[in-house]
Amino acid sequence: MKVLYAASEALPFMASGGLADVAGSLPQALRRRLVGCRVVMPLYGGIAPELRESMKFITSITVPVAWRRQYCGIFEAKVGGTTYYLLDNEYYFKRDSIYGYYDDGERFAFFARAVLEIIPHIGWKPDIIHCNDWQTALTPVYYQTIYAGRDGYENIRTVFTIHNIQYQGRYGFEILNDVFGIPEDQGYLLEWNGDVNLMKGAIECAHAVTTVSPTYAEEILDPWFSYGLDPILRARSFKLQGILNGIDVKTYDPETDPMILSHYSAEDMAGKAVNKAKLQSEMGLQQLPDVPLTAMVTRLVSHKGLDLVREMLGELMDSTDLQMVVLGSGDAEYEAFFREMADRYPGRMGVRIGFIPQLAHRIYAGSDIFLMPSKTEPCGLSQMVALRYGSIPIVRETGGLRDSVQDSGDGEGNGFTFRNYNAHDMAHAVRRALEGYRNPEGWRILTDRAMRCDNSWSHSAGEYIRMYKSI
Repeated sequence: MKVLYAASEALPFMASGGLADVAGSLPQALRRRLVGCRVVMPLYGGIAPELRESMKFITSITVPVAWRRQYCGIFEAKVGGTTYYLLDNEYYFKRDSIYGYYDDGERFAFFARAVLEIIPHIGWKPDIIHCNDWQTALTPVYYQTIYAGRDGYENIRTVFTIHNIQYQGRYGFEILNDVFGIPEDQGYLLEWNGDVNLMKGAIECAHAVTTVSPTYAEEILDPWFSYGLDPILRARSFKLQGILNGIDVKTYDPETDPMILSHYSAEDMAGKAVNKAKLQSEMGLQQLPDVPLTAMVTRLVSHKGLDLVREMLGELMDSTDLQMVVLGSGDAEYEAFFREMADRYPGRMGVRIGFIPQLAHRIYAGSDIFLMPSKTEPCGLSQMVALRYGSIPIVRETGGLRDSVQDSGDGEGNGFTFRNYNAHDMAHAVRRALEGYRNPEGWRILTDRAMRCDNSWSHSAGEYIRMYKSI
């Protein structure tokens, strides 16, 4: 079986979020399961020079973008045994950022069409084209409406994965034909609530639709979660399946991680205490080894549950011996809130605004507890990384958080959970975790159980392979 994995970002080349982690890890896991999986993504101007040096130019073609034809250079690179195709067009992709431009619709229509156009030129015909999020949503539409009957394109199946249903690729009808090149008589495939909706088109045209956790697959059938797409998802629910993401267990390994200060394992936890002391020092906290250190590594935006944290953090700091570290960036109101809390609780609260991967690894390794009270979380990777490093997660039961963290109140779980999106319920879960921490023997059993959880891609890759075979 041969799978072409199409994504707008992928590690190690370019990343802005969790999609890049998945596109960098899942194809490697599939390849280890003897599936021929290759990745295709744009060749962005911001890709590091040392990565560019490893690329080999294959050929150049032109790609239709409605009535225009645009240059596309095809480059090949190999990382960890996996082949990557990077598609070059400097007008579309030599920019400072990946997203956020007025012509994003045209940029990614070019990419979605190019994914299909390159197939005769790479000497490798896929059985499956696996597309991800709205940036590649037009690929299944183009395949169904233009390519399925062409020589060399027979019997290809398309899969579309929804990583976050909030971002759907919505545009006005005026660009349906002029930019996307979809004839008006086929516009019904993309029409939704008076707009052109690229994600809706992919749901309509793909042979299978997946999300990044089983619970999220259930949630997006509900109007509260679906951002308006629940009717088409319910109508096409026979296509829909939730498969929980995994993490790269080689990158996130406390026994070998080069970014942390002392290595440790479930069998020998001595190094975790060293990492905690170093983290307390780095973040300006009091050197108190027996005080529970709680962490958040997150985007500072509302759907991460930060309004719950803002409502209860002062009370928790005043009524417990909690220490806390926060790393992230986002909305100005939350950045200002956490800075204010750091000023109010010196020696107990440490805050860094920004995206600092090395510090994130040290926080996972040095913290005792990891707080993730998200309003919505399609999958989430941070809670899985926290488990790997023996930092016990506190999560709300939503999306992939519900699927990967079970409450330890029954003596079998790996963390602490709460169901309602309520600040006091979150605070109660925090207090339960702090109470558990005060029982060293029980806490050691809990951290051992957490670190032995298997959140690798091995299981998820097997689920994807079963799904591929089913179509």
